[in-house]
Amino acid sequence: MKKLLAVLTVALLATVSIGAHAKDWSTVRFGVDASYPPFESKGADGKLVGFDIDIGNEICKRMDAKCVWIENDFDGMIPALKAKKFDGVLSSMSMTPQRAEQIAFSSKLFNTPTRLVAKKGSGILPTADSLKGKSIGVEQGTIQETYAKTYWEPKGAKVVPYQNQDQVYADLLSGRLDTALQDAVQAEIGFLKTSRGAGFEFVGKDLVDPKILGSGAGIGMRKEDTDLKAKVDKAIADMIKDGTYKKIEKKYFDFDVYGS
Repeated sequence: MKKLLAVLTVALLATVSIGAHAKDWSTVRFGVDASYPPFESKGADGKLVGFDIDIGNEICKRMDAKCVWIENDFDGMIPALKAKKFDGVLSSMSMTPQRAEQIAFSSKLFNTPTRLVAKKGSGILPTADSLKGKSIGVEQGTIQETYAKTYWEPKGAKVVPYQNQDQVYADLLSGRLDTALQDAVQAEIGFLKTSRGAGFEFVGKDLVDPKILGSGAGIGMRKEDTDLKAKVDKAIADMIKDGTYKKIEKKYFDFDVYGS
């Protein structure tokens, strides 16, 4: 009898322990750096808008969860995620091998290239020789910062990190920077096609380096939250299957951002 009671007690404690750690995910908190239009930014009314925001809200809807958006500087996203300040990073975060060592990623959300921007007629190219002695603005903590510091800084370029993308463009406009390196779609829609970017252009071609630049953007999550990843991945797959992803995509882009 005592043996049976002991077994039942262990089973009960195990059940309580599992229940204590399980989450129903009725609320999902996403970390976002709102300085990267058209993916994430603030509208005139101060509300968050953008492709990632719409995707995130749709994911929450399909999970029957409330979406809570928490603003955070991009370079602090992974530490804040690990510290449980939020449950996922939904802020155009590229999936790289280095980041995958620390966190888990959802299925791919989109795949867009990286390109260099400079003044029209500057003659600058995205090569170490051309950028020697030139200043390159990057958002802190991004794959673009890593790329520039890996390939260009050792050869004499000056890489200048900023807390957000708006600050990069402000110094590019003022002449403090010679170039800016960022996501090509963000640069085109969020800068070059605006009145601010009229005197600037892309220089050179798309940069390719899967190890540093990754293989598309996803939602970063804690590795232990496997149940959340499963729910998010299902929501993304269903959105793609039923055409909702394309509907949201067309709101912001006239081309395919999902990529291969």
